[in-house]
Order: sequence, then C-alpha cells, then structure tokens
Amino acid sequence: MAEEIHERKMTLLNRYGMHVRPAGLFAKIASRHDAAITVEKDGNSVSGKSIMALLTLEAVCGSVITVRAEGPDGEEALDDLEALVSRKFDLPDEQ
Repeated sequence: MAEEIHERKMTLLNRYGMHVRPAGLFAKIASRHDAAITVEKDGNSVSGKSIMALLTLEAVCGSVITVRAEGPDGEEALDDLEALVSRKFDLPDEQ
C-alpha cells in the first residue's frame, strides 16, 4: 500500500527568504524525518533535504512554497517544517 502524500503551502516571511542559513535549517529538520520531502515553487520541485536544491528555488520573502511529504511521519515532518517557517527560521536578524 502506498504512503499518503501530505501537502501544505507555506509563505516565507523572513526578510531574505530561503538563503543559505534557512535552507540549512529546513534541510536539517527535513532530514530528521522518515519521509520523502519535496518543495515546489513556480513549477520547480526539489528535495527538501538538500540545501543546494532549496537554494535553486530562489524563494524570496513573500514567496509561497508547496511542501509535500510522503512517508511514515510525513504529517509530523510538515508540522515541524511549518513551525520553522512561521518562526522565520529562528533567525534573530530577520525578525
């Protein structure tokens, strides 16, 4: 039986969008989960577990990304990633 695919749209609210530090934090949290995680913006879809891939999305402040997770803890992965994005990646200089 195939795993259910969970999906959420998230808006980047931090000042500089998905630059190196946020991409690193996003990939680190995504990698903790037993789920395939993809991030899509403007029709481009990349692995949420790859810093370099996330950077290719060129997601700036205000960008809406679609995050998909497929696997045993896909819903939990989305919860954790959505919390990170909503906290502006915990970066004090971008609050």
